[in-house]
Amino acid sequence: MSNSQSDVKDDFFQGVEKYPYKAVSRALEIIPRTLIQNCGANVIKQLTVLRAKHHQQADQFSWGIDGETGQIVDMHQFGIWEPIAVKMQTIKTAIETAILLLRIDDIVSGTKKASTLTEGSGQGDGKRKK
Repeated sequence: MSNSQSDVKDDFFQGVEKYPYKAVSRALEIIPRTLIQNCGANVIKQLTVLRAKHHQQADQFSWGIDGETGQIVDMHQFGIWEPIAVKMQTIKTAIETAILLLRIDDIVSGTKKASTLTEGSGQGDGKRKK
């Protein structure tokens, strides 16, 4: 799925529900951005042209970055195919990892809060430690 298609899907949702789509879209944009930077091409110009191609031709989603020149090319002409199963599994794994890290962060921060509250409830002057 191109970034422009995820932006279109993003317009379908309102409020807080749209933020995960924006986050995934921004994360996927790192790939062409890095390729363009490594080739020494103009990042902003090339990304703008790539987004425009994806918006203009919604059925032509095979536009990408040539890793040697930094130019926008049709990946099918280069013989590069990306199976949807691989991309879907990669995205699922990344999202599951992010969720796991958020859960661990909640547990760790909850443990710190609980230990701070219990330290002040014992002997002493009754003040909580910071």
